[in-house]
Amino acid sequence: MFENKVALITGAGSEIGSAIALELAKGNCNLILTYNTNLIGVQALKDKIEKTCTVKILIIKCDIKNEEEIKKMSRKIIEVFNHIDILVNNAGTAIDTLYQDKTKANFMETLEVNLVGTFLVSKYIGDMMHNNKYGKIINISSTNGIDKYYPMCLDYDASKAGVNSLTHNLALEYAPYVNVNAVAPGFIGTTNELNNMDDDFIKLEEDKIFLKRYGKAEEVAKVVKFLVSDDASYINNQIIVVDGGTY
Repeated sequence: MFENKVALITGAGSEIGSAIALELAKGNCNLILTYNTNLIGVQALKDKIEKTCTVKILIIKCDIKNEEEIKKMSRKIIEVFNHIDILVNNAGTAIDTLYQDKTKANFMETLEVNLVGTFLVSKYIGDMMHNNKYGKIINISSTNGIDKYYPMCLDYDASKAGVNSLTHNLALEYAPYVNVNAVAPGFIGTTNELNNMDDDFIKLEEDKIFLKRYGKAEEVAKVVKFLVSDDASYINNQIIVVDGGTY
């Protein structure tokens, strides 16, 4: 499916990032896996993929808040692969605190990683794709950026609403050669997400889901895999919600 294609996945050590990498590797896509602090996670992911897939994997440390590191990463990609076809902006952060405890520093950190970092990576990688007249960009957003209201994560919600707006603008900027879409998961039962919630809140939110269960990282990954494939060549400028149906 993806023979000779190259995909960059930021924040690849997270559960959703890892699931996306595994899905693309199954389609014979070469991978660039980035991390900022989770080197152990991406190394374990690389080892896991190499047990079953024969794809080329490059691990790069990149703090997406640091423009110089993004420039360096872009040069490394050209040096090793000479091109790039797919970008999945998956890296993100959340600092959930009570509204009364939120600080400007919390808010700015969340925006800088989730929104500004996504912009910076998209700019450098997207320009490369546009020059090559081919590319697929997927921004991992969230239903929190569309119609969910939780004051304890209002900075995260604002950042993801910004990612949705960014998606539309990038789709226009890079037309007609680069398809730009976002995937907006609802509640996905990752360890990190569930560990931050008490049992009552988990049950309350689960009851709002039509399918009466949380999603799986693999279910998000399969949607991304489809969107970056040539089967989705006419899907562009969309925010694809993956939430099991909610109210």
